[in-house]
Amino acid sequence: MRPDVSTVPRLAPGVRLADRQSGQPGQLLMPERVLRLNESSLAIVELCDGKRTVEQIVEELRVRFSKAEPRQIMNDLINYLETLNEARAIDF
Repeated sequence: MRPDVSTVPRLAPGVRLADRQSGQPGQLLMPERVLRLNESSLAIVELCDGKRTVEQIVEELRVRFSKAEPRQIMNDLINYLETLNEARAIDF
């Protein structure tokens, strides 16, 4: 499913981020698998709290990654959320 700007992404049931105290930050823990996240992927997943819309996440990412073009942030975010949704890591 392809999200739009009003979509509110959240972690799927049974999925969670490894906490920073675990010594394994940047890992998305899913049933029977683990996904390692780079800096930008981690920033996205942390913002998928079930409260923010895609548009609000884009605005936050624009602040964090000010050198990136806003349109590119939107395109990359939507594509990444679609991939995470297909992997059953994110729900809308």
